[in-house]
Amino acid sequence: MKNSISCFFLLLILVPVLASSVEKKVYIVYFGQHNNGEKALHEIEKNHLSYLHSVKESEEEAKSSLLYSYKHSINGFAAKLTPDEVSKLSGMEEVLSVFPSHGKYSMQTTRSWEFVGLDEGDSHSWKKLQMGGEDLLSRAKYGKNIIIGVMDSGVWPESPSFSDQGMDPIPKSWKGICQEGVAFNSSNCNKKLIGARYYVKGFEAAYGTVNATEDFLSPRDMDGHGTHTASTAGGRQVNDAAAFGGFAKGTASGGAPLARLSIYKACWAVPNQAKADGNTCFDADMLAALDDAIADGVDIISVSIGTPKPLQFENDVIGLAALEASRRNIVVVCSAGNSGPAPGTLSNTSPWIITVGASSVDRAFLAPVKLGNGLKIIGQSVTPYKMKKMYPLVYAGDVVVAGVAQNLTGQCLPGSVDPTKAKGKIVVCTRGAGLRVGKGLEVKRAGGVGMVLANAISNGNEIACDPHFLPATALSYGSGIKILEYINSTKNPMAKISPGRTVLHYKPAPFMAGFTSCGPNLIDPNILKPDITAPGVNILAAWSEASSPTKLPMDHRSVKYNIYSGTSMSCPHVSGSAALLKAIHPHWSVAAIKSALMTTATITNNLGELITDANGNAATPFQFGAGHFRPTKAVDPGLIYDATYEDYLLYLCAAGPNALIELNSPFKCPANPPSTLTLNYPSFAITNLNTTITIRRTVTNIGRPRSTYFFSAKPPLGVRVKATPSILPFKRLGQKLSFTITVSPTHDPTVTKSEYVFGWYSWDDGHYHVRSPMAVYLP
Repeated sequence: MKNSISCFFLLLILVPVLASSVEKKVYIVYFGQHNNGEKALHEIEKNHLSYLHSVKESEEEAKSSLLYSYKHSINGFAAKLTPDEVSKLSGMEEVLSVFPSHGKYSMQTTRSWEFVGLDEGDSHSWKKLQMGGEDLLSRAKYGKNIIIGVMDSGVWPESPSFSDQGMDPIPKSWKGICQEGVAFNSSNCNKKLIGARYYVKGFEAAYGTVNATEDFLSPRDMDGHGTHTASTAGGRQVNDAAAFGGFAKGTASGGAPLARLSIYKACWAVPNQAKADGNTCFDADMLAALDDAIADGVDIISVSIGTPKPLQFENDVIGLAALEASRRNIVVVCSAGNSGPAPGTLSNTSPWIITVGASSVDRAFLAPVKLGNGLKIIGQSVTPYKMKKMYPLVYAGDVVVAGVAQNLTGQCLPGSVDPTKAKGKIVVCTRGAGLRVGKGLEVKRAGGVGMVLANAISNGNEIACDPHFLPATALSYGSGIKILEYINSTKNPMAKISPGRTVLHYKPAPFMAGFTSCGPNLIDPNILKPDITAPGVNILAAWSEASSPTKLPMDHRSVKYNIYSGTSMSCPHVSGSAALLKAIHPHWSVAAIKSALMTTATITNNLGELITDANGNAATPFQFGAGHFRPTKAVDPGLIYDATYEDYLLYLCAAGPNALIELNSPFKCPANPPSTLTLNYPSFAITNLNTTITIRRTVTNIGRPRSTYFFSAKPPLGVRVKATPSILPFKRLGQKLSFTITVSPTHDPTVTKSEYVFGWYSWDDGHYHVRSPMAVYLP
């Protein structure tokens, strides 16, 4: 009996211990869109806690497990939950979904703004032909009083790009804060950098407390990525900015240099992960950041963050928050991703987001390599080291140590190059596995005197310029083939690498970056994505002085400005431009700004030819969307394809689970919602065109009061396109006219089937040219 009683009490002790030992993970509990009216914010959190308390042992446990209560972006909360608690919450009628908070998100300029026409004195021919118009910066007052929120890895506030010298007081509409933390206090904010916050609960739930040697537990940026994107979007104009002793020297500026910036740090360095691999951003933290950004009163949100693969609407926290932002008329701009050139790789697919691909500018850093036979092959580099003579030239695959896998022999991975074979030689490495700068370090470790980095075929002509630790240059795929052919043609190959030098008006430009993620849109193939492309290759902008330019542990250099590539760099170009458009047209909707940017984009380069991909082939709308953005044209587009928040809800009735909007919204989906093709989007895509499809669109006249627009089209091969009516006569500004586009297959047996084909349609009145892309899949 005594033993039985002892066992009973032991069981009473063990039950709560065992229950507490069940692994808890962070989940987001989603109730849909807010329908709270004037409900006080504390009432929203109180409501969320009541649901959490219903599955927890006590109110104290509920409060301690709650990480964030989302009050402005979505109606939901983030909390630490056990599998059993997740099951209980998921079964509640009011709960739409419960999904885990992942860290699957990653962070995806002197010349670039001049290249797209946002300067005050350039006169090169491409700008004159392609841009034109009254100076946008002056009209927009340089973005004065527009507030850009940047969600990223933080900011380096001491950068000259964030000086507030001469700026007016902070707008009264601002409701944000300057959150203090490690190495960051309220004095780090000013009239330029008006707000800063950080969000780390989701990250620390997965990895524990932030290590002080790996990141700052504050809005301060240890990585550099956030500082780069923020200064690109809205940094001040800084004269004589340059990288690595003079490369890309000029006036560094954001797109809207007098706009205000608010920083939302939601991305953190992962413990024991190489800095060069970038930071990780958790759903829970990003949603909290976007929640605050909406409440703080920002006008633009710039998000250079994405996933390797697109997410369904109900699991896409950026898209869900951006939908609510659109209701507040806040423009959300996102990067398409860096998973190209494979098709179907782009993220941030929601139609209320501006999704941006990456392309080049007309600046190059030429560093030729001269071969022993007299042939000079043009490469690029931002490495200033000089070679005084010719050295033996070898291919890395021929000087590899024994045991390296055959497919990695030319990659110059750590420990792979044999010093007995590479010492005193220039080594040709191929791009692919491993870090580009790391390949040069491996050559240097093995005693090599220089490196030639040859592109893989997927990289084509897109060259990322790096500050190597020895004389080095990077070559296109075609040039790499030539240098390997030379090595194989002689018994004594020799070469000499010249230091890089900055060259402007380089041609052709722009061309699409090989890394930019591509369509089709796997979440909704009817919405053509990306929307647009902007400069994202070798962009100069401010950098964190706590990070080296390469982020490698053996790199102890510190720079104020760094050259970086990615759709992360192209995204803030569009964010800055959107700020200028917002300053001139404060009442334009989110859709209107997107439409203006898309329908005025160009599809030709500075040679007057079609924009190409990184391999020199004609690029498609699945790479550049509507084309390369031209902000000076977008300020006066003639016609716009407008859409409202309610239009997006109707779109979701067909595109996503109806429950996304049904439970907590007065908006109710119709019994038979129309196809997502009916959304008034500037572009469209059609899957499986085996019969005639009719698409309706409406345009609003914002150009000239009395004007007549005529329809024209360049249909995809094998497709017939017709508009009804084909003439739109406008009598006043603000007038809306609708038309239908009939798309049908021609059943031409010579046309290749089972692939996408592309075309364009446009409206012209002799002054405005309003162009839209189309993509059609022929089964």
